[in-house]
Amino acid sequence: MAKINIKNVAIRGISACVPQHVEENLTLSVFVEGEAERVMAQSGIERKHKVGDSSITAADLCEKAFHQLIKELGWEISSIDLLGFVTLTPDYLEPPTACIMHGRLGLSEECMSLDLTQGCPGWINGLATVASLLSHGGIKRAILLNGDTASKMRSPFDKESLPLFGDAGVATALEYEEDAPTMQFDFGSRGKDWNAIYRPAGGFRKPITKESLEFKDVAPHISRRDIDAVMDGMSVFSFGISTAPKSVQSLCDNYNINLEEIDYFIMHQANKFLNERIRKKLKIAPEKTPYSLKDFGNTSGASIPLTIVTQCNKEFASRELDNIACSFGVGLAWGSAHFKTNRIVCPEIIYYE
Repeated sequence: MAKINIKNVAIRGISACVPQHVEENLTLSVFVEGEAERVMAQSGIERKHKVGDSSITAADLCEKAFHQLIKELGWEISSIDLLGFVTLTPDYLEPPTACIMHGRLGLSEECMSLDLTQGCPGWINGLATVASLLSHGGIKRAILLNGDTASKMRSPFDKESLPLFGDAGVATALEYEEDAPTMQFDFGSRGKDWNAIYRPAGGFRKPITKESLEFKDVAPHISRRDIDAVMDGMSVFSFGISTAPKSVQSLCDNYNINLEEIDYFIMHQANKFLNERIRKKLKIAPEKTPYSLKDFGNTSGASIPLTIVTQCNKEFASRELDNIACSFGVGLAWGSAHFKTNRIVCPEIIYYE
């Protein structure tokens, strides 16, 4: 069982940044008449913020979120002992993006830099990893960056994925604090189904070639390159609907958590129809389950903190809250987290120009 109990770590703040450019699903040329409305009704996604053809990366979005968070926390940059960066869209294959960001942010040479290659469950995986390192007391302050330009991994001629994915970068501040409320986690993986969401070319198993950059028709109104992500929608739906509720229930059973007493249940923003099935299975009230899907789409690992910032930041900034988060997707992998927050710094979202 991959269950983790982490003491002595407090979340101090969360910030988020998205590109200013907005793409409306209603106007996408890949749809035939009536399709856009049907997709929006099922997915809950009406628009996304995207970097488009610009050179903006996930690191750029996270940098904006970092500076806003540090300013509002009043932290000295020299006081940060650990920088974690979680992404599927790094600036380069080598070196780690965390090391690049370490230099860009002007962090101390005594600050540890750590990359994690994770998709949809990235924030929960990153939170557990960074919090585990903090919990021993040798590291006092940490910043977890998580972001993806997920839209750049999708074909512009793929009506199955084009309407779903947006871009975002988030920053989370954590600090060692004796007797802080305990964080609890539940994790799992189904690696045998790794190719339910993947990019065929671009790694060392299948390097980029001239042919992998050519668009190929794979279905009506769907053309992809081998460097574009492929998703088996039905398999992913079946995976999410089965594993997410079980993970949350397992977390609650193992740590004696009463679901009725939580303030917020924050899910990975995958698909409104899917997420609502999960919520109803767990019998969680709709007012406890915020959504950012409508205006931001699926932003991969950044979606949970982005939802906090855009949908309930005033609540998180003004009172103590008891929260459960759940994410699932690329890997295939999943994770659930139980964590408490107490008047954290949670500023309004930034728009990257």
